[in-house]
Amino acid sequence: MEEKKSGFAVLIGRPNTGKSTLMNRLIGQKIAIMSDKPQTTRKRIRTVYTDERGQVVFLDTPGIHKPKNKLGTYMVESALRTVNDADIIIWIVEASEYIGERDIQISQLLKAAKKPVILAVNKIDLLNKNSGNKNNSAETAGEKLIRIIDKYNGLFEFAEIVPLSALKSDNVEKLMELIFKYLPVGPMYYDEDTVTDQSVRQIAAEIIREKVLKVLSDEVPHGTAVDIILMKDRKSKDLIDIDAEIVCEKESHKLIIIGKGGRIIKKIGMLARADIEDMCEKQVNLKLRVKVRKNWRDSDIQLKSFGYDVFE
Repeated sequence: MEEKKSGFAVLIGRPNTGKSTLMNRLIGQKIAIMSDKPQTTRKRIRTVYTDERGQVVFLDTPGIHKPKNKLGTYMVESALRTVNDADIIIWIVEASEYIGERDIQISQLLKAAKKPVILAVNKIDLLNKNSGNKNNSAETAGEKLIRIIDKYNGLFEFAEIVPLSALKSDNVEKLMELIFKYLPVGPMYYDEDTVTDQSVRQIAAEIIREKVLKVLSDEVPHGTAVDIILMKDRKSKDLIDIDAEIVCEKESHKLIIIGKGGRIIKKIGMLARADIEDMCEKQVNLKLRVKVRKNWRDSDIQLKSFGYDVFE
């Protein structure tokens, strides 16, 4: 009988490289919220994938960036601490030749960690769209990909390199095969039916925040958080009542989130309710209101109340 493997795989990278999209693809279910805005993931999210080969516990981390407030500092420190908990590291980068300060910072972190690292070159589907420009019309997507990989090979000695598209699910199963290749033999950490250690309440709050990110733009979404005040099943009906607050930092932001005649907050609620109902497989009565908490992203007490353990 073949021994099963198990262990922890951390996903790390700059903001907006597709970490959450990739993790959702790997486990075959949406757990982490997704947005095209940087710094969507704020907390370390743990998900679980189990099959006949064994069990992988994935740790999705906030993107490595230059912090502008205490929340940003928490996010970066959370990502850095998570690397030490991993058996294998998946460094996710975009299929671009640009290598910035954060990429160099990550490469130095990985050298210190001394763990096997897989480079996942994400968004390769965009190479086909961008290849063949006026200056170099003969260049193929494959040739550009080789140059990108060569640049990253100059930063770090990788155990494996996998070009993929998390959005299109291209090569995602190949990445999973390589993850199992480098995991140690060991016992299962969770029941085989477990997909995340996040509570339904936590996921519901993140779904609402995802819709805030989707509907709004610019700086307002970065200054918002969601607090679930009440989440309760009705005994007489197959229905869940949820009362939630969208927290922002300024009165002007509150007006934007509500919108003229309540149009914006109604749209956020409609989109969030649909996803929460899909998750819970029940009807949801969702009530949203907006509350101003000035400078909450720089308040230790406020951050702690939202589950950001800045005192650790």
